[in-house]
Amino acid sequence: MDWVLALVIFIISYVFIISEKINRALIACLGGVFMLFAGVIDLNSAFLEHIDWHTIVLLLSMMILVSITSQSGFFEFLAVSLAKLIHGRPVPLLIVISTLTAIGSAFLNNVTTVLLIVPIVLTLTKMLNITAIPYLMAAIIASNIGGTATLIGDPPNLMIGQAVDHLTFNAFLVNLGPIVIVIYIVIMAGITFLYRNQLIVARKNQEMLMSVSPKSYLKDRPLLFKSVTVLVLTTAGFIIQPLLNVDITSIAMGGALLLMLLTHEDKQTEEIFQTIEWVTLFFFVGLFMLVGGLKETGIIDEVAKSIIYYTEGDLPKTAMLILWASGILSGFVDNIPFVAAMIPVILEFQEYGMNNLDPLWWALALGACLGGNGTLIGASSNLIVAGLAVKAKQPFTYMDFLKVGAPTAIISFVLSSLYLYFRYLVYFQ
Repeated sequence: MDWVLALVIFIISYVFIISEKINRALIACLGGVFMLFAGVIDLNSAFLEHIDWHTIVLLLSMMILVSITSQSGFFEFLAVSLAKLIHGRPVPLLIVISTLTAIGSAFLNNVTTVLLIVPIVLTLTKMLNITAIPYLMAAIIASNIGGTATLIGDPPNLMIGQAVDHLTFNAFLVNLGPIVIVIYIVIMAGITFLYRNQLIVARKNQEMLMSVSPKSYLKDRPLLFKSVTVLVLTTAGFIIQPLLNVDITSIAMGGALLLMLLTHEDKQTEEIFQTIEWVTLFFFVGLFMLVGGLKETGIIDEVAKSIIYYTEGDLPKTAMLILWASGILSGFVDNIPFVAAMIPVILEFQEYGMNNLDPLWWALALGACLGGNGTLIGASSNLIVAGLAVKAKQPFTYMDFLKVGAPTAIISFVLSSLYLYFRYLVYFQ
């Protein structure tokens, strides 16, 4: 009966997570504790086997790096400098904001990036006296697309990378980068066309923006030099990680500790830890325990058998099923729990004769990350932007976003399907 208890606890927890009526980290941790009380898992196996501390520490390290760097004013300086470079013209500004968001989401992570970008967007659009909605929509979509390209860009990729040793930072960049660029270009062209009538700025407002000095946003020059240097070195470490033969989590942890050491006189350690998104980290802890309960009771194994039976072990069919199923579901529920549940399922496929699982990992990553654009509740970054927009009195509704997000997601899935088929799956026909 353990499997019944595990499934009931998982489903109830999942329903509350989707409803968002109670903090999702609290629900996930409560679900994990109920797994312990029900005897589905024990404390030792939860902490030593099921909770992926590599993922937790990597997220924590990146949060520290970004938190300290943001306090220097670097990100605001960069955005205003780029806006002045294109003379405040609305269409180029949309492209600049979107590109900056996509790149930031790839090399920082999408949640952190939108928290940094949205206040800048609101400031710039206020200066230009135009609606912020096209730029906020573009920022949401660009964050989910850009985050798909790298191991650290979106939590689902991070979870996949930690579960599969050979899927390094470079592996994600090389395998997902090309299709992400294509999708980004196609989608941004569509968004620019869609909002073309709203992208008009008065001349006097452009002149006002041009009078603003980007340097006024730089709050601490020594901190700027230290933080940007360490951030660049850490990113470089991710790229050359196979040569260093050091785990990517160790590189991120080393970068975070180095930056804390270099800035400890100005930025107290206690203050830095207060800026960490502890809710996100504890959500992962609880989630790993919930999924651990499904693994312990054999439910994961049964799901894997069912998928293999349905697709008859055919790799192309399995990859396409995972891509579209993960994409559609990620539009309506948080993609993190879904990916956490799917990782052990895909790993089980090796037991049934599938030796090359890489196309399945890329299918899962593309579906889960790009599916976040489907609806307003599809990704954490979407909800963060919507909340900031309401505070700034630039609100948009669930349906407003759906009209843009749903076509974006479908186009992304079609392009991803073609890419997966012709790059990886055609050889298996």
